[in-house]
Amino acid sequence: MIIFPAIDIYESQAVRLYQGDYAQMTVYSDDPAGTAKEFKNKGASHIHIVDLEGARDGGTPNFETVRKIKEESGAFCEVGGGIRTMEVVEKYLEAGLDRVILGTAAVTDTEFLKEAVEKYGEKIAVGVDLKDGYAAIKGWTESTDLKYDVFFEKLNELGVRTVIVTDISKDGAMKGTDPAFYSSLSQIFKGDIIASGGISSLKDVVVLRAAGLYGAIIGKAYYTGALDLKRAIEVSE
Repeated sequence: MIIFPAIDIYESQAVRLYQGDYAQMTVYSDDPAGTAKEFKNKGASHIHIVDLEGARDGGTPNFETVRKIKEESGAFCEVGGGIRTMEVVEKYLEAGLDRVILGTAAVTDTEFLKEAVEKYGEKIAVGVDLKDGYAAIKGWTESTDLKYDVFFEKLNELGVRTVIVTDISKDGAMKGTDPAFYSSLSQIFKGDIIASGGISSLKDVVVLRAAGLYGAIIGKAYYTGALDLKRAIEVSE
């Protein structure tokens, strides 16, 4: 299982939100690229990046910061947040990002998702943010009536290879993860699943690996010192 340390960007800083609430934000670093290099030095081969302003408002307000993270770390970098047009997809991929994550647009614009997957294949992932079993959009600020199992079946049909699944109720809360939930998702979705939200201990990493997941994203637990990234990578392998 691959460990993806996370860098959430807001106004060019590395931050974390509590359960997706922009009013509950903690700034951890004013040098996200430096944070990425720190991840690499601890053994991380992959990095998960989210432009929080992009997720909420659309666009690429932190594009230069994202590009710098990729350039200076040399890691495999996936990025999400505000990617709602083919122009933005191409902008990130041409800048060297390895994979782009479609979130709101994957829910609201099937034709765009289909076009992106047909053109770029495995370079396209879908971020599925779940709140009480339903997809949430626009940086988690809006819920939808789209049930997760229906959405996953649709992603299978479109040929999506990778999904990043965030349980909003767990994210940033340091209350652990739900391996049974992810195991049930793997019965529906045929591609690779990356778990996000609530991963706060080595035990969480071990049980997600045992559940057969492709990857796990570690955010707040690293920044607060609750989880040692190097050890997490060791037990995930």
